[in-house]
Amino acid sequence: MARRPLPRILSSGSASITRGREIARTAADGATDVLHPLITIIRGLRLLAVSGRQKWAATPKERRGPKLFLAAACVLAVALVPYGPILALITVMGAAAWKGRERTPVKTGPDEAETARLRALYEALVPYFSVADDPSPLFAHGGDWEKTFEGYAFDGDGRLTRLQVSYPAYFPDGEAAARSRIEQLLHTKSGRGREYRFAWDEEANRLVMTVPAPLSTSIAAQRFVTAPGETVLGFTDPDAVRRTVPVRDGDTTVDASPVVWRTGGRSTEPHLLAVGQPGSGTTTLIRSIALQALQQGDVLVIDGGGTGEYGALTGRTGVLAVESGLGGALATLEWAAHETERRLIFANRARQGGHPVPEDVKRPLWILLDRPGVLGHLAAADGRPDPQELLQVPLRHGRAAGVTVVLADQIDALETLTETVRTHTRARVVLGPASREQITAVLGAEPNTFPPPEVPAGRGYVRLGAGPVLRLQVPATPDPYDDAAEDKHRQAVLDVLPELPGASPQPDPAADAPADATRDDRDAYDDQDTAQVPVAAEGGPAGQPARAPAAIAEG
Repeated sequence: MARRPLPRILSSGSASITRGREIARTAADGATDVLHPLITIIRGLRLLAVSGRQKWAATPKERRGPKLFLAAACVLAVALVPYGPILALITVMGAAAWKGRERTPVKTGPDEAETARLRALYEALVPYFSVADDPSPLFAHGGDWEKTFEGYAFDGDGRLTRLQVSYPAYFPDGEAAARSRIEQLLHTKSGRGREYRFAWDEEANRLVMTVPAPLSTSIAAQRFVTAPGETVLGFTDPDAVRRTVPVRDGDTTVDASPVVWRTGGRSTEPHLLAVGQPGSGTTTLIRSIALQALQQGDVLVIDGGGTGEYGALTGRTGVLAVESGLGGALATLEWAAHETERRLIFANRARQGGHPVPEDVKRPLWILLDRPGVLGHLAAADGRPDPQELLQVPLRHGRAAGVTVVLADQIDALETLTETVRTHTRARVVLGPASREQITAVLGAEPNTFPPPEVPAGRGYVRLGAGPVLRLQVPATPDPYDDAAEDKHRQAVLDVLPELPGASPQPDPAADAPADATRDDRDAYDDQDTAQVPVAAEGGPAGQPARAPAAIAEG
């Protein structure tokens, strides 16, 4: 039996309907384009009406009468002014058009790429934040990540800058190893090459990960606003300390957050130890401390590495000696030990006799020792005592005698430091790239951020005694005779350096020297007026310091 064809209306109906829909859609789009200004004005009038009604409802009843009178007076004035109604109509239409304009929609959630990143991060945390017998786990494969990630933020490159995670109460957040695993995972999944700060709230079972802003590396050596006995080691995050100081950052003056180290008789951390990799900035830190110490005290500098990084300090006012050889270092440290004992004796006699402590005893004395491990190796090879052994008296009794010891060495030479040095240097600094375990071993506590693999010179962490671990950026304090350093930083160091004794203020020697002069020529130019301050001869009795002590009658 042959099939009968369908009626024409049934076979061509779908095509007609499709064409009709297209025609209607085109007509609607055209009408929308033509009537778009009118639609915008109507939307603006509606928004203006809603805003006016809200303000009228918020107006107290006793003020509605004066407002009505003022509105009526304005309407009457507009009506009486020539072309007033037309101008008022144009003004209202303009305000409605501005109010009803289309605005860029505000982003209220993550896009597809950000959602995929958050979901991947959630799945990576499941093995650490879940157990098999949990009846309602917060973290489960294929679960809802929005329940655990309460807050998040991304930068322009789509990388996380802030993340708040709610984790189950049974997670052992009190164990350092468990926290380190989570921090390592978040650091890996969120992107390497940046510092991440982790704040654990054990009571609320929350973890907040943030990316701190980079510390400024353009702050150079200068005279900081500090009280006597205070030394600025560097600068840290604004929310880490409660104090700011005005500093010159390039061509502007800003308020920076300093890490202030207090020394003297009332200090609980009278001595400092700085460690780091080669080129990490430990020498820069010692040079910065020396420039600040010379403002109110005397300085002894011992360059164990023998690199000549402290040649600019030689002969300056307040610099008692700058030694780099083993014999000179031993003689200088022997004198420092006898000077510490002398200060203790004279201070004790003065207090027992009811006299004020002599000024030369109260004047701070700083012993700056760079690379003591190298000197210890040379001393052992030569059969002589380790220079660190001569630091026992200054380290043990330096706080009462006004003597401060600062040591700096490479991080792989920590085993060469004596027990006395490790015990009495309670202010610790770690500069340069270092693992989390190395930083913890030096500072005695974990850093508050995850250290990146590469950092600029002078960047690291600091901990004063039992205080918190802070990020640190040492002020740029290069050798002023180093041609590789920036000219503005070299000039900043020269501006802070004390004058040579008995010499009138002179301009920068490096600027006065010929343009084609080498570094050795400029050093020879500077050494013309440099006078060495004598210290005790090697193997002989300790001599008197640069300032003779005042005589104090006994009893």
